[in-house]
Amino acid sequence: MAVRAVSDTVVAARGTKIAIRDAAVKLFGSKGFEQTSLREVADAVGITKASLYYHYPSKLDLLLAIIDPIIDHMRDITEDIDAVPHDPEGIRAVLRTYLRGLIRHRDAGALCIRDTVAILNAMADRYPDLVDSNRVLRTWLSGPDPTPEAQLRACAALEVIGVALTSKEFVPNADDALVERTLLDAATGVLAVGGGR
Repeated sequence: MAVRAVSDTVVAARGTKIAIRDAAVKLFGSKGFEQTSLREVADAVGITKASLYYHYPSKLDLLLAIIDPIIDHMRDITEDIDAVPHDPEGIRAVLRTYLRGLIRHRDAGALCIRDTVAILNAMADRYPDLVDSNRVLRTWLSGPDPTPEAQLRACAALEVIGVALTSKEFVPNADDALVERTLLDAATGVLAVGGGR
């Protein structure tokens, strides 16, 4: 499957692309994807609508520029996961890496909550990547010859880590270090409780 990506068309303009993305995240998160016009995004950055279109040909491309890095991060984690030792240190390292990627995208949390339908529609081409990466990570976390309990615990641990993405919305005063420490401890605790591994 070809990975759909919104790449930088002009390296020198990368700062403008980031500014557009950041403004879109704020506006989409506060007003909603459908309710925010590209004119509003351009105005927030201080550029013309034509300049915005130069960087992002459509509103969908702009939404994908927000969502794709999250999906790419999850896929990157699972690419060589079989080389990571399946022991407490390896598990913690994998979960920490996954968690840190979600923390980097905390600013998109409000968008994920308010515009789930728009996001699901936008990521239709990427959905198989997301499902496959989640399956690989979940299977690895479950361990070799997993019991049903270990499989459920792996699912629960990933859900706990997923809270990082929406943590800015629900706990706005929690800094990145607190989010990482709390969710990493909670996820590893979910995996370890009960000795189902």
